[in-house]
Amino acid sequence: MATNDRTIRRGLPRTSGAEPTPVAEPTPAAAPAPVAAPAPAPAAVRRGLPRPGATAPATVTAPAPAAPTPAPVAAPLAPLPFVPTVFAGPAAQRWEADRARMIASRKPITPPAPVRYGPFTRGQWAGAVIVAGAGLLFAAGMAVLLTRWFLSLSFMQDFLAAYPGAYHLPAAAPVGFPAWLNWQHFLNIFFMVLIIRSGLTVRNQKRPTVFWSRRGNPKRKISLALWFHQGLDILWLVNGVVFVVLLFTTGQWMRLVPTSWDVFPNALSAGLQYVSLDWPVEDGWITYNSLQQLAYFAVVFLAAPLAALTGVRMSGVWPKDAKALNRAYPIEWARAVHFPVMIFFVLFIIGHVTLVLTTGALHNLNSMFAANGGDGWVGFWFFAGAMLVVAIGWVAARPLVLAPIARLFGTVSGR
Repeated sequence: MATNDRTIRRGLPRTSGAEPTPVAEPTPAAAPAPVAAPAPAPAAVRRGLPRPGATAPATVTAPAPAAPTPAPVAAPLAPLPFVPTVFAGPAAQRWEADRARMIASRKPITPPAPVRYGPFTRGQWAGAVIVAGAGLLFAAGMAVLLTRWFLSLSFMQDFLAAYPGAYHLPAAAPVGFPAWLNWQHFLNIFFMVLIIRSGLTVRNQKRPTVFWSRRGNPKRKISLALWFHQGLDILWLVNGVVFVVLLFTTGQWMRLVPTSWDVFPNALSAGLQYVSLDWPVEDGWITYNSLQQLAYFAVVFLAAPLAALTGVRMSGVWPKDAKALNRAYPIEWARAVHFPVMIFFVLFIIGHVTLVLTTGALHNLNSMFAANGGDGWVGFWFFAGAMLVVAIGWVAARPLVLAPIARLFGTVSGR
């Protein structure tokens, strides 16, 4: 095989006056081996510039190519770290420190607190009512059994025979109920229910939104709920005064005012018979039993005046500049008494309605609402109508309805 001769190019001399630099001739390529793989070619020799103080160019041998390394076995991928890979060294440390401070400054997420109604949540109130109801039922059952056993003793049988629960009224005492007494009874129910409702509103109201003031004194404002409460008090007092006047002018007072000391042992007898669930024999159309008489006397002549006197002390009618009078009758005492009196009225109403409905409902309703002593349904329908009026008044006792009425007597304004 003929060789391929190449022309030798002569370059410029390295130093002044020297011969031109020769270019190394290429080595003819070796023929490839027929079977074995060709051995790696020797590294090409590069002739560089001469070293300082030397005449011949420096010879630099090119590094031999690195032997091929086997491909690495793929390892399972590790999860990426939270710190980005672009951070390293002090930058990554600062980033970690900032992240730690940010996490430390976060407040822990806590679930919202349950809504409480007073001291308990709704579920706790339900549980408390169930437990208290079961306890009261058990106590009531035990009281009935013990009272029945007590009344079965021989000396208690003699006591019941001597004091059956009621005594005879004076011969001049009237029989039955006049119509005016039925109307007074209804009005008393109506005003008392709304007074209790408005009183609870005033007691629990934190920030009133509607106010009332007199036209001549706009700076002295009271809440609309308080105006309604005091207005009802005035109507209730007027109704009470009319009731007492008619009571003493018609002789009906003998039903409410005890006329014999026998009222006390008879009241004890009637109370024991109520607890034993063996109701005392009575007919309210003719006379009350002694326990009823004492209860009605306490309501009309004790609790009602006490509620009126304490209410007046807390109202705007009371003179604020009367220092001697205010020291003699402090407002703190009135506040301490007024609310318990309301609780007494609530308990009385519950007990009164319960006994009316469980001791001959139709007869009692006829006496109280229809002015007759029969057992028909007339009194029941009058009672149903009266309760409907009371329910309407309860629902209507709100600013939307009260504000137009209040404007007739003064000025109604917001905050």
